[in-house]
Amino acid sequence: MPLTAHDSTPEHQLLHRATTHALAYLDGLPHRPVGPTITPAALRGRLIRAVPDHPTNAVEVLNQLVSDLDGALMNSTGGRFFGWVIGGVLPVALAADWLTSAWDQNAASSASSPAAAVVEEICGTWLKELLGLPDTVSFAFVTGCQMAHTTALAAARHRLLRERGWDVERHGLSGAPAVRVLVSQHRHESLLRSVRLLGIGTDAVESLPVDELGRLRLDALAAALDHSSRAPTVVCLQAGDLNTGAFDAFEPACALARSAHAWVHVDGAFGLWVATSDRYRHLVAGLDRADSWATDGHKWLNLPFDSGFVFVADPAAHSAVFSQPTSYAVPIEGVRDPKDWNPEWSRRARAFTVYAAIRSLGRSGIADIVDRCSTLTATLVHRLEALPGVEVLAQPTINQGLIRFLDAEGRHDRRTDQVIAAIQGSGIVWCGGTTWRGMRAMRISVCNWRTTEDVLEQTVTLVQKILGESSSLERVGAS
Repeated sequence: MPLTAHDSTPEHQLLHRATTHALAYLDGLPHRPVGPTITPAALRGRLIRAVPDHPTNAVEVLNQLVSDLDGALMNSTGGRFFGWVIGGVLPVALAADWLTSAWDQNAASSASSPAAAVVEEICGTWLKELLGLPDTVSFAFVTGCQMAHTTALAAARHRLLRERGWDVERHGLSGAPAVRVLVSQHRHESLLRSVRLLGIGTDAVESLPVDELGRLRLDALAAALDHSSRAPTVVCLQAGDLNTGAFDAFEPACALARSAHAWVHVDGAFGLWVATSDRYRHLVAGLDRADSWATDGHKWLNLPFDSGFVFVADPAAHSAVFSQPTSYAVPIEGVRDPKDWNPEWSRRARAFTVYAAIRSLGRSGIADIVDRCSTLTATLVHRLEALPGVEVLAQPTINQGLIRFLDAEGRHDRRTDQVIAAIQGSGIVWCGGTTWRGMRAMRISVCNWRTTEDVLEQTVTLVQKILGESSSLERVGAS
């Protein structure tokens, strides 16, 4: 990108250089190994330096940083990463994220950034409509689903204890009625971190059995609710199981919880987005009857990281946790103050990327990503199932599939881990391992707008080659 006469200032030169590096990185994604190619020890050797005593030229620092990190990045923003449910950044979201950094807004309040506050307000309304949530629910933009869970469970803790005469924000938890948290055996670990952060404690968590697809069993839920019907209770349901993509039965589960006066929280880190799809919307039927919902923007909306959303059906409980008057506050009439709903004050203006992505894609564009990724996942699982020595453990409900690799001597777990390691080492695609029902498995997660049919062909060819090579080695060893 050539510099103009106006671009002769050090700041302009530096930002032009950053743009050049960024575009070179993005252009190289189709050809670069997906996983890191150097060890952490080698990376430390490049980066460790004494604290500098004097300034260093900014362009030199930037160039050196790019050079030192070469081979150390997980190139998950490309379309060949299937390891976790991670999307790739949409170009319009990336551009908006650059502007977010340039604008450098503190999104704590409407006074510190009217732009950030109003755009967040608009995007919250859009998200409620897209995700099929009641328009009366409150919301917050947080760092990710982990903090979305924490925010929602803090609101649940407030209301459940308030109903029993306890002001937890004032008195803390010492002496308060013990809160129960009912989860499925396949819950995401981030829920456990949230109860630890909130002082509820993991001893309060009760894991309930699931069916063959990973859905919470309603009979187990009913029994658990009946067992301690007077205790303040949170029921955590899943919109998209981590391994299988399965959805809990929201309508009957919410009815059971409501009859027991329990709070229902939905972990919809990626699955909540199926509400945009005509093909998959039936999976979230009854989800609007819950009390809180959490999801991520860096998954199917394909935003940069540091983007999560939480929604709460009881705005009074939500704001009671976070709203706090200050002597220096400058409220602006008619504008929502993000800090009244959010665990952070000084915070990044996350809504600009959300606004750009939703405006660019529209409802149909988001639905297309959901539908296309789910189709690609099903196709890839089907293609791999046809290979000898491959067993499908869970057919995709949406964009999550589980397979394992069989060993002639019955050491399937070892064989599966060996094949996964070979796939990761190839640099062609990257898949991760998981343990499901006591078995090691390879999880396939397609969540990236960049993933194409060509990538599936590369993946099938690679796995076929690895299986052929490992079979040959086994035959040689046996002889």
